[in-house]
Amino acid sequence: MTNPTNKPPLDPINTIIFAGFPIAALILVPAWGIYHGFTTAQWLWALAFLYLNGLSITGGYHRLWSHKAYEAHPALKWFFALWGAGALQNSILIWSSDHRRHHRYVDDNERDPYSAGRGLWFSHMGWMLRKYKTNEPDFSNARDLQRDPVVMFQHNHYVALTVLMNVGLPLLLGFYLGDVIGTLLLVGLFRLVVNHHVTFFINSLAHFWGTRPYTESNSARDNGFLAFLTYGEGYHNYHHIFQTDYRNGIRWWQWDPTKWMINACSRVGLARKLVRVPDFKIQRAILDTQFQRARRQMEASPSADSLRATLEREYQQFTESVNEWTALQSQRYEAKKAEIGGALSEKRQHLQQRWESAALRTKFKELEYSLRMQRKRLELLMEQVRFQQAHMTGA
Repeated sequence: MTNPTNKPPLDPINTIIFAGFPIAALILVPAWGIYHGFTTAQWLWALAFLYLNGLSITGGYHRLWSHKAYEAHPALKWFFALWGAGALQNSILIWSSDHRRHHRYVDDNERDPYSAGRGLWFSHMGWMLRKYKTNEPDFSNARDLQRDPVVMFQHNHYVALTVLMNVGLPLLLGFYLGDVIGTLLLVGLFRLVVNHHVTFFINSLAHFWGTRPYTESNSARDNGFLAFLTYGEGYHNYHHIFQTDYRNGIRWWQWDPTKWMINACSRVGLARKLVRVPDFKIQRAILDTQFQRARRQMEASPSADSLRATLEREYQQFTESVNEWTALQSQRYEAKKAEIGGALSEKRQHLQQRWESAALRTKFKELEYSLRMQRKRLELLMEQVRFQQAHMTGA
């Protein structure tokens, strides 16, 4: 790790963009607002640009190109490439390569480009202001992206595209609205600064603030408030354990406009092969985390000896459910192989296959339900541990 007393030199371009632009926005936008004012139309266009940029980063740069969570029609790819360039967060190739390294080496201060282990400021934007070794381009993890013509066109013409999207479009819009300066300040500058920092919240705040229901193996957190600000990216603990899922907010009520956009695109033929993690795997991750916490809590509470046997019985049942699920997955895989190989071509065999598939689905649902019930029993068990601890403390 870089010695804090011998930091790398500042990156002049990034310093202007990520430090200079916010300062300019803080001074110029209020000044113009007081001197001239902004119209409702300008505010609405700024919001529209903000969401077009943000969803192109989350739905395009992140879930499509970084994680291959679905496949997109070329028209959708070009849309993301253009509006993603307008977000001024680097090209798809560089952004996705950095992000893949972040996932592979999360919290590793030597190899994670924006490791939370180096502090909130560093992970938010400090990592971009200096020429750190972890910022050096390495596309060995992005060979697939280098074969994508949309990605490479954007990468090779990135400066021209970002000037077009951040200056050209707001300029034309300003002529249309009759206020060039105000539109450039609000739709161009202010929108850009807001977009930068809500995206950076995922690298910073989402690794410090929130809950970890799915895994404690890294610093990523779930945070519903951050999800609202970041187009659904705030369910970060889930994302770090199931990164290929096209969803971050997996519950119907969780705010995830990126998920809704991808799903809507799939319904009109612009996206396909959406990856969804099986519910059993999700329940398994939650339970595994709860078992780890339960063991730690019982180790810290001598009064919980009587409950340890119950916990171990529950864990044994959990292990048996996981093994049964794995066996069912193998059975399903073999059935698919037989179907592809033509072994089920006759009508009788086809009906047998349908019956077996229905039976498998039933077994999977039973296992998922079993894990949900086990989660409830484990929660009750931990309430007993907490009650015993409180009783001992009170005594």
